[in-house]
Parts: sequence; C-alpha cells; structure tokens
Amino acid sequence: MNQLIKKAYGKINLGLDVIGRRDDGYHIVKMIMQTVELHDVVTMEKTSDGVISMTTDDVNLPVDQDNLCIQAAELLKKEFGFSEGLKIHLEKNIPVAAGMAGGSTDAAAVLKGVNELFDLGLSEEELMKRGLLLGADIPYCIMGGTALSEGIGEVLTKVAPMEKTLLLIAKPPVNVSTGKVYGALDALESYEHPDIDGLIEAIEKKDIREICSTMGNVLADVTMPMVPEIEDLKNQMISDGAVGAMMTGSGPTVFGIFDDKDAFENCYQHIKEKNITERLYKTSIR
Repeated sequence: MNQLIKKAYGKINLGLDVIGRRDDGYHIVKMIMQTVELHDVVTMEKTSDGVISMTTDDVNLPVDQDNLCIQAAELLKKEFGFSEGLKIHLEKNIPVAAGMAGGSTDAAAVLKGVNELFDLGLSEEELMKRGLLLGADIPYCIMGGTALSEGIGEVLTKVAPMEKTLLLIAKPPVNVSTGKVYGALDALESYEHPDIDGLIEAIEKKDIREICSTMGNVLADVTMPMVPEIEDLKNQMISDGAVGAMMTGSGPTVFGIFDDKDAFENCYQHIKEKNITERLYKTSIR
C-alpha cells in the first residue's frame, strides 16, 4: 500500500466546564466531546525521496512546520526511522479557528495513516500517547465518538454513544483567540458551571430534549460579548425549531440540534439569507 485516504472528523462540545488552572497555565477542564460527520479529507502517499511535504486547498493554512500534519508525520518518522518520505494533501472543510478541533483531527488522521502506511503496529492507545505530545485535543480525535474529557483534555472516558441527529453548524465571519477567551474567563470572580454529570445521564438515557436542556458551555458568556453574531445564530436556530443550540469550544461556531427535517431545512435557509455566516453546514452527529 503506497497511498491512503483518511477522513478527519470534526467535533463539537455538548458540554464544556473549566474547573481550575494548573501552575503551568493550562486550564483543567471537564467536557463532553462529540464527533460530527463534517470532515476534512487527508490523502497520504509514500515517496522515495525521504521528504515529508504537504499541500492543501486552503490558501490560509501553512504547509510547513507550523502545520500539525507535518509535525505528526515527522514525529513518527523520527521515532521509527523509516527511509521513505510522505506527501500529504489536505482537503479542508472544517472551518479554521472555530472550536471544532480542525487542526487536531487532521493531525490525528496523519498519525493513523502513517501507522498503517508504514506498518508501525501502534495501537490506538499508543497513537493517543504520541498525539498528546502535539496537542491536548489530538488523543480525543484519534478515539472519536462521545467522550468525557478531563485534565487538560487528555483524560478520556467513553460515554454511551449519541444517536445520529441532524446538526446545523454556523461559523460567523470572525475568529476569536482561544487565549483571549480563557483570559476573560480567568478575570471573572465567579461563573456558573454547567452540569456535566447531568448531561452524561441524559446522554445515557438517549433523551435528546434532556440532553439539549442540560448542555452548557462556560466559555460562551465571555465569547458572546466579543462576537454578537453568536447569540444571533443561537436565537435563530431556537426560533426555527432547534431542540437545542450552543457555541462549541471557545467559539465562535454555533451548532443547532434538530429532530425535525423541515425545521432543519428552514433554519438553514433563514441563516443563509441573513448572510451572517462565513461557513454554514448541514451535517449530523456521527
């Protein structure tokens, strides 16, 4: 096998709480992560020149050492010492800087792809350990599914899988700095914590309405003042029949969960007509 194509699936946070901060500055989190069908496509091909190189259809992305895909491939090449090179092409669909782990899931796909292409024999757990060296979200992206994420995001526990549900994903035409968002949260004297344990119970009962009523993102209260479109999108989705809607990650992307196809399609059209998004996707829980 000389070529391999991997789908790199995005994620949303059904719940996100920040429960502390370590001495090294990393925040201690408690989150429910969920894979979605929206994905990038990573094509990997062995080369004989020993060089790891990359191309992408997104002109705004780096294709050098600043890209996690290159870092992931070089991490394994350095450890296992294979002589061949690797050519990576990234077809980008997940919005960048959107709270959907787009860069992390691409790197996870490269780790899995290199493991297969070069017959390295690494287990999923072993790949996750290596992924953590590159970023806290990468181990989850390797595992996927519905999971409780703790620590700095690296302590993962599988949760009962979510049922496949219609999902609308909308990214406003702005980016937010994750560091700035966490800094704004740190500046607060106190804040309300979402009920992550209650959310897990609702997921286990497979009650979509209880899931949506229990969802919460502690970062939304500090991100929304920076990006008013977040609240506009959330309100539009709810008024159009979403069972629940929320910002994912540190934002600014908003997702809406629907149990009615007509409401889902109508909301998509309404948001599209308003022209308040940079990216708008019809997808689903994976």
